[in-house]
Amino acid sequence: MSRFLLSLVAGLALSGQAFALSLSELSQTEASGGLKDALIQGAQVAVQQLSKPGGFNNNPEVRIELPGTLGKAATAMKMMGMGSQIQQLENTMNQAAEAAVPQAQALLVDAVKKMTVQDAKSILSGANDAATQYLDKTSREQLRTKFLPIVKQATDQVGLAQQYNAFAGQAAAFGLNSKATNIENYVTEKTLDGLFDVIRKEEASIRENPTEAATSLAKKVFGLL
Repeated sequence: MSRFLLSLVAGLALSGQAFALSLSELSQTEASGGLKDALIQGAQVAVQQLSKPGGFNNNPEVRIELPGTLGKAATAMKMMGMGSQIQQLENTMNQAAEAAVPQAQALLVDAVKKMTVQDAKSILSGANDAATQYLDKTSREQLRTKFLPIVKQATDQVGLAQQYNAFAGQAAAFGLNSKATNIENYVTEKTLDGLFDVIRKEEASIRENPTEAATSLAKKVFGLL
């Protein structure tokens, strides 16, 4: 092998070693700051997407449908002439979710700001959705408490609980039994699931393509993962 090729191979090996070490050589402040920037971006994107009209209703990945047996039997019940009733119920559930989501941003940002350096190190070395898992663990309970009154107010305005109970009674008459479901709690939980699902996708997108990160620091940190 020529001297030039030997020098080239050695240079590439040293470059690779430097790249591998560069993440650990970032200051704790940089690593933590870049992760926080990306998490705040993910939260903002999720809130923006889901809070607009149709944010839940027009997105098949997060759209809220009737729970349990009623949901599974929806197709059959549409054939029994209940299609418009099902559509109305599900539209109301999704609109309630869209109304609640804007309340999430401040709580999510607060959870990110409280993240410790140790939290950040675990997330950066963790699974592809480790940041989303962190947010879910640290903020879901507070979000649930915040969302529920808004969902209840939105559904009370159109009498969703009464409509749902009447609908479940009709379904029972067709032999489609459904366990009693607190519809407001159900919608609240599905709203949370949808919110974290979108944040998870945004995290995966930034990990896969760091150039999509909104800040130069986040680009730098995720570019080294």
